[in-house]
Amino acid sequence: RYLINNFYSSLISLAKPLSPKTILDAGCGEGFTMHNLVKNKIGQTVTGIEFSYEAIALGKKLFPTLDFKQGSAYELPYKDNSFDLVVCTEVLEHLDNPKQGLKEAVRVTKRYVIISVPNEPFFMLSNFLRGKNLSRLGNDPGHINHWTILSFQNFLKVNGVKIKILKFPFPWILALGEKR
Repeated sequence: RYLINNFYSSLISLAKPLSPKTILDAGCGEGFTMHNLVKNKIGQTVTGIEFSYEAIALGKKLFPTLDFKQGSAYELPYKDNSFDLVVCTEVLEHLDNPKQGLKEAVRVTKRYVIISVPNEPFFMLSNFLRGKNLSRLGNDPGHINHWTILSFQNFLKVNGVKIKILKFPFPWILALGEKR
């Protein structure tokens, strides 16, 4: 619980000073990030898009007032420059083509993105030490991409994101970036 609370505190500290009016949570899952943004009065309109119908159904039960849409991170159904801020937390490590997912997030933001991924090898190590995914040496079976701090910085830079602030709420990497 401490780790998750620390993660969301870091996310809020990046988002709040931007004073975004419109926010898209790309790959919103069950809506926990959207819930934390709304709870902290960040954004007048916060929309989440998620591929999984199951995650959306659970999210609507947990957070009935949140705005969930079904769709793909590879093809966001929005015009260029539609949102003041696009948030994409704990998504890219699950995608077959994370470059395309990031490209879409950058396309639909007017200026800012907040992106997070597990900080490897620390994420796997923390799982292993807690007895999770032991047969996979701590690797979550849904994680098909892995980044270190340096490789994540490079990934963002070569894909059109100028890094403004990096935070490291253990065991994640959280980046505030600006569209180039």
